[in-house]
Formats: sequence, structure tokens, C-alpha cells
Amino acid sequence: MPQQACVTMRTDSFDYDLPDELIAQSPVTPRDSCRLLVAQRQKGVIKHIQFKEILDYLDPGDLLVVNNTKVMPARLFGHKEETGCKAEVLLLRRLEELDQEDSALEQHWEALVKPGRRLKPGSTILLEGFSAKVLDWGGEKSKGRRVVKLLSGGSKTLEKALRETGSLPLPPYIKDYTGDSSLYQTVYAEKQNSAAAPTAGLHFSSELLSKVEAKGIHLANICLEIGLDTFRRVEEDYIDNHVIHSEYYSLSNNVVEAVQLAKQRGARVIAVGTTVVRALESSVSCDGTLLAADRKQTSLYITPGYHFKVIDALVTNFHTPRSTLLMLVAAFGGYETMMSVYRQALEERYRFLSFGDAMLII
Repeated sequence: MPQQACVTMRTDSFDYDLPDELIAQSPVTPRDSCRLLVAQRQKGVIKHIQFKEILDYLDPGDLLVVNNTKVMPARLFGHKEETGCKAEVLLLRRLEELDQEDSALEQHWEALVKPGRRLKPGSTILLEGFSAKVLDWGGEKSKGRRVVKLLSGGSKTLEKALRETGSLPLPPYIKDYTGDSSLYQTVYAEKQNSAAAPTAGLHFSSELLSKVEAKGIHLANICLEIGLDTFRRVEEDYIDNHVIHSEYYSLSNNVVEAVQLAKQRGARVIAVGTTVVRALESSVSCDGTLLAADRKQTSLYITPGYHFKVIDALVTNFHTPRSTLLMLVAAFGGYETMMSVYRQALEERYRFLSFGDAMLII
């Protein structure tokens, strides 16, 4: 889908000072005990509560839409075959268009490699039970991005090898976390496709979801495969000069029907995370009809001035300065309102980013 027209704004309008001590380095337990800032669009903060109290702001008949993508064990450690030096591969996106057939023993991936200067096309990285051959620069030679071909070293499938030897790729701003890696997965994660977690959903416990359903609130799943570009800062002076990354998403006919029924009964469609917003809003046709999607790519860039067609409320974390995620939130909640909310969150010492606290915008 082409990028949307947006209000011309300077990127530094979305800058703010985020102290290092407010960047959460580990999740709270239990999941639903983090803080929740409830914000009303155009009015600002309503209340500061615990996340599990979100039930008080959800009504029977509402539709809660979540992203059930699962983070891959995409960080791999090995050594360069030619020299024996240590090497690292971080898988970003499966390049299915380069595979002649759907093979469990040979796959093409876009990846980040370290050390980038030494891992040029033609290099081979030996991993435990398989290898990665560097085929091309991947379009970003200076940033270590490469096209690699994974090759199984025997009868073991690549999926099994990844599961046994790979580790979860935490965001670059989380340093030295050695806790339970399952806390960087949502409790409803199913489809192992992403290099990052849909972090707004991390706060939902199984117990809380049971209470949500018991209250008569409906649940629906979409899947958007999140890449590491979601963490990239916008460097251009003006936001409409930025080219946003693309991501694959899937949306079933059941979700389309659930959204339509919610709208018919006058209930709200509540997106859990910016990834759900992108998937739903990307699925609207020119005549306003919501359509199902099977692994389509979206490069939808939502900034202030965008007209939302599907979602009525949003659960989200607190995002990095100068990020497309912050721009999306400002588009939905109102720029002045959201920047004021962020200032209050900083004053109240909320925990920011992936392992941090959450916000409900209604």
C-alpha cells in the first residue's frame, strides 16, 4: 500500500529527552502488574493505574485485536569458516522469493552480520549443525546487512537447528538481560516469524485474558511479522521525507467478520499495539471495505493527519524519540495531547520501551 499523505512536520517535533534510567531493562512480574496510563484523546491523562485494571475501561461487546506473532530465536553465534574468527548472524526476514521450493534444509534470509567488515559476499559462517553463506550486501553495505543462505549440515531441519541453538534478539537498548526469555513473548504467541516482540501485548496474562472474555469482550488475532527496523530512528529533517520499512502481515476472514460485527453493534475495535494498527488500517480498500490478507506487505506510514478507518482505541507502550511508532501514536491521540502525556509519563517516572509500562488511548 502506498504511503499516506501527511502533515509536513519537523522530525524534531517528536524528539524528547529519555533518561537512561527510565528505559526498562527487565519486565515486571506478574505481567499485568505494570503501570497503565489511561489517556483520553484531546483531553490528556485520565488516571494512573495498574495494567490489570484495564478491564474497567473495556466494555462488553468491544473487540480486542492482538498480534499473535512469535519472536524467532534469530540471534546465532558461530565463526567464519575461512579464518575461525567469531561471527554473529541476526536473521531479519525470510526471502521466500529466492527459494526455488519450500525446503526445510535450505533457506534464504535477510540478516545482520558481525563483524560486518569481515563478512563479505562469499564468506561462510559455521554455526552449530548448519551454516550461513553470505551471498550479497543486502543493500546496506555499511550497516552489516546481508543476504545469506542457510544450509543444514545434515538431516536436521533448519527449524530444529534454530530452535536448539538460536537465542531471542532483544532490542539494542536492553543491556545484559539474563532473565526468563519467555517474558519477551506474549502468552498468545503462535506464529514464529518476528525479530522483535509486539510489546504492547506482553502485559496480558492468561488470567487477565480469561477475565476479558468473561466480561463479554471479544478477541481476534492478526499476525504482523516485526523486523528490527521498527526500532530505527527517523534521521530526516522532515517526517514526510522518511521511507518507512515494510512488513508482512496476515488477516483472516474471521477477523474481518469480527470487526464488521463490532462496528454494527456500536462497539469499539481496540488495537493491542501499533503493529495491529498497521495491519488493520493497511487492509482497508479504497471504498472503505476491510479485506482479508494472506502475507501481504505493508509500508503504511501513519503520521499526524492520517484518517483512521478501523480502530477506536489503542493499547501501546511508550516509544523512543523520533520513531515512526511515536508518530503513529501522535496521529491517533492527537499530537499536542500525546506529547503532553509523554511529558507527564516522564515526570511520573513511568518505565519506557519494550519491557516498560503501557498506555491506553481511548
